[in-house]
Amino acid sequence: MKNDKKIEILTIEDDKFLLKAYKIKFSQAGFDIITATDGATGLELAKKEMPAVILLDLMLPKMNGFEFLKKIKSDEQTKNIPVLVLSNLGQKDDRERATSLGAVEYLIKTDCKLEEIVEKIRKYII
Repeated sequence: MKNDKKIEILTIEDDKFLLKAYKIKFSQAGFDIITATDGATGLELAKKEMPAVILLDLMLPKMNGFEFLKKIKSDEQTKNIPVLVLSNLGQKDDRERATSLGAVEYLIKTDCKLEEIVEKIRKYII
């Protein structure tokens, strides 16, 4: 039998309803999902678990997504983990700031279907 280890996706999102929806969809897509509801816990989990991809909200308690990006991208251990921002902040400045800090994708929650997010994740794990 082949290696059954699933690909781990760390999702950092403080909206519990969205987190539940992501968990269901990503599990159906064959991913293991690790979750955090604040940036500080997300950073700890990223360092501990070394996920294949991180899905990051920007408006988070304890440490916002921009601060998370700064810290994760300045750490030798975690700097190469692709981070996809999934936010309701749609301003050009927010997009530019997130990508300049190292985000590989910037998706607007209201503009994305769950299937699209799964496809974006797959793009970075192949």
